[in-house]
Amino acid sequence: MSDVSILKYEVDHEDDVSQLVYTFGGVEARASIRPGTILDTSSLDCFAGKIHSVNDRVSEVCDPRCLNPQTGPFYVEGAMPGDVLAIHFASIEPRNTLGFSTTVPLFGALTANGFTQMLHQPLPEMTWAYTIDKEQRTVRYEARESKAMYTLPLDPMHGTVGVAPALNEVRSALTPGDWGGNMDTPEMRSGVTCYLGVNVEGALFSFGDGHARQGEGETCGVAVETAMDTVMVIDLLKGVPPVLWPRLESDTEIMTTGSTKPLEDAFRISQVQMVHWVAELTGLSVMDSYQFVSQTSLAPIANVVDTNYTVVAKVRKDLLPGINSMDGIHQRLKDMGQAYLATRR
Repeated sequence: MSDVSILKYEVDHEDDVSQLVYTFGGVEARASIRPGTILDTSSLDCFAGKIHSVNDRVSEVCDPRCLNPQTGPFYVEGAMPGDVLAIHFASIEPRNTLGFSTTVPLFGALTANGFTQMLHQPLPEMTWAYTIDKEQRTVRYEARESKAMYTLPLDPMHGTVGVAPALNEVRSALTPGDWGGNMDTPEMRSGVTCYLGVNVEGALFSFGDGHARQGEGETCGVAVETAMDTVMVIDLLKGVPPVLWPRLESDTEIMTTGSTKPLEDAFRISQVQMVHWVAELTGLSVMDSYQFVSQTSLAPIANVVDTNYTVVAKVRKDLLPGINSMDGIHQRLKDMGQAYLATRR
């Protein structure tokens, strides 16, 4: 690994959360990295560490302006609009042994909110603590209003991954869009490569919002939130077809995303992007690709709670034999990440 650039970036875990970053765009880069860099860093949970027990309530201990702190932004040397940033997540591991989920007044898929207004009172505000066992790879759910307890699989992911938006826009870290952002898809786990279109010089990449696990849709609006230690490999693709909306690639699947309201339009974006990606990979016409995707894609809902909703389209790679996605960069970055992790064992 002697010829590989490695950046160990220490996140400020002190109490002054106002100094953290809560937007995509509008913030100066915290560090500069070269393409091909291994980034070994961490992130706070969406509460900026302010929830410590089931007795804490978000509305009482958190500043609503200081939610979803991001690690970064990172200036990627040589990145220019039209390029594609590739981020491979080699490792995403909970930093702590506790995670927390909550209900928040006027937030969530099954309650009235600021957009869907009703006359009834908000649902009760409650907090649940989850014990995280990294050795057993489990998350323990304990009910609040009964004695029930369930053991769930640990499935760490990042809810928020993105770059600065186009047109010098500044967007809240609570919002997903074509720049990425708060997509909240469980597919953003270790072993996955995320592709983001670059909108500004340097890309200004940020990430955060670690979840020990999350169901598709993130129904109550809050996953098992926890700080994360994350290792990723970041590279740059030039001269490739543009990536207009975030893409993901695992060993077994290619995935596209769409984020907007209403939900059906988020679905349409993700499916249109998959149609174009399959056409790009196979040489099929758009209409032939449309037919193929119609018979092969899955459409998990990432979230129906954020200011924009996110839907994912997934197609298995084994249904597309011989494709060379994004010039094979997923495997190259995966190999780099695994080699680095082997040196830490």
